[in-house]
Amino acid sequence: MKIVLPLAAAALSCPAAASAAELFAGLHAHGVKTPLSLNSDREGGADISIGVRGGRIGGTPLQPYAFGQLNTDGGTNFLAAGLSARFGDRLYVRPGVGVAVHDGSASKVDLPDRLALGSRVLFAPEVAIGVQLNDRVGVEASWVHFSHAQLAGKQNPGIDNLGVRLNVRL
Repeated sequence: MKIVLPLAAAALSCPAAASAAELFAGLHAHGVKTPLSLNSDREGGADISIGVRGGRIGGTPLQPYAFGQLNTDGGTNFLAAGLSARFGDRLYVRPGVGVAVHDGSASKVDLPDRLALGSRVLFAPEVAIGVQLNDRVGVEASWVHFSHAQLAGKQNPGIDNLGVRLNVRL
């Protein structure tokens, strides 16, 4: 059962979203082969993401975020939440780390057409490089990696998604 889209809709409709610093939407290539992912090319297609980023926490650059990512080719979908930090003004870098759940295979054995991620809960580190176009709108290139870092056993193919995001400050 595909659980990510309903969970993402519920998370984004919570009152906390009304006090968010920004909303973002993106399009990512799903399962891009990199040195951090072994068999991620078993799934393909594009991922459409939508998310919300809260305001800065205290005097730190840290911002909480949540996003849902829906695969257009019937592959694994994700729902993630975590913390990111933005460094820079017009040109910036945004590293982040979160935790994700997915509706794909949590098996430790790969299927012919499905990536077995080895755990239902995964780490979700990411990094983005962006440009602030005006006071409200920014665009960024982003990389998101989903994996359990071998905490759930040696089966840990991971999956990398590369794409672009449009950010709109509220």
